[in-house]
Amino acid sequence: MPIPTTTREYRLPKVDGFHNLTLQEAPLRTPKSSEVLVKIHAVSFQYRDLIVAKGQYPLSQKENPVPGPDMAGEIIATGGDVKGWKVGDRVCANFALDHVFGDATDESKATGLGAPIDGVLTEYRLFPAHSCAMLTTYNALKGLRPLKGGDYVRVQGTGGVSIFGLQFAVASGATVIATSSSDKKPEITKKLGARHLINYKTPDWEKEVLKIMLIEVGGPGTIMKSLASVRYAGIANAIGFGGDMSSLPVAILGKSSIVRGILIGSRTQFKDMNRPIVAQNLEPVIDRVFSFEDVRTAYEYQESRQHVGKVVTRVPED
Repeated sequence: MPIPTTTREYRLPKVDGFHNLTLQEAPLRTPKSSEVLVKIHAVSFQYRDLIVAKGQYPLSQKENPVPGPDMAGEIIATGGDVKGWKVGDRVCANFALDHVFGDATDESKATGLGAPIDGVLTEYRLFPAHSCAMLTTYNALKGLRPLKGGDYVRVQGTGGVSIFGLQFAVASGATVIATSSSDKKPEITKKLGARHLINYKTPDWEKEVLKIMLIEVGGPGTIMKSLASVRYAGIANAIGFGGDMSSLPVAILGKSSIVRGILIGSRTQFKDMNRPIVAQNLEPVIDRVFSFEDVRTAYEYQESRQHVGKVVTRVPED
């Protein structure tokens, strides 16, 4: 196919709400020697997209960004020095483009898609030729103290991170405790392999889940109960933001707990993550798919927290 010279992309000229999402046409250059041009087929949304649109993201955020870090697409052109990738390869983007291996740095954080730099809510995008919610979860479960068969894991809620965490934990042989604010959603997590189901609106639910490892996505409203539910010397992987955390140090010391902040993961972890995905034939849970022209409605649905798994927009073919 001929290389396109323009792309349709969403931008946020103002950041006081996702009603500002504006679809516009932009020029598209040819790939540099070490870049690939990707036709984006689908973009999925996450909580971070909502707070970026509202100007509430606590890390750095550029003006008038193209939102979104999570995509699936296909390479349609490559630069002359690109090796290991070819036209027709199906690809995903790493959350921080320059986080290739090791721990995150200030420099790699500055390449985070959809906030510090333009994201993927567009028809076409150029990427450097070195390799999203799924990687966040994989890092949480495998990064510090790798999960093993027989461990207990509590996942909170039914968003993308938690559902992927459930799938990875079950595939690793762990026993999963799924908590949700609804009595209906846990039935879905049970079908995916969760052994125990708890409504976290129940008082003192933390007493029921004194186990080894959990994934905390709820932020200030739930993290204290989450720490209370961890066994002594257990791990809480914190992915959410915000709120008064002044009493957190006492809670950590009182249980000898480890609280680990998760900043997605590196390209190396991304490759490692894909091995069990292929071996276990894991498939993402897609709650609902919206058209590219209906992105604002997709944001509204994401904000409603009615979804189980991922909310996705399908980017049209030419």
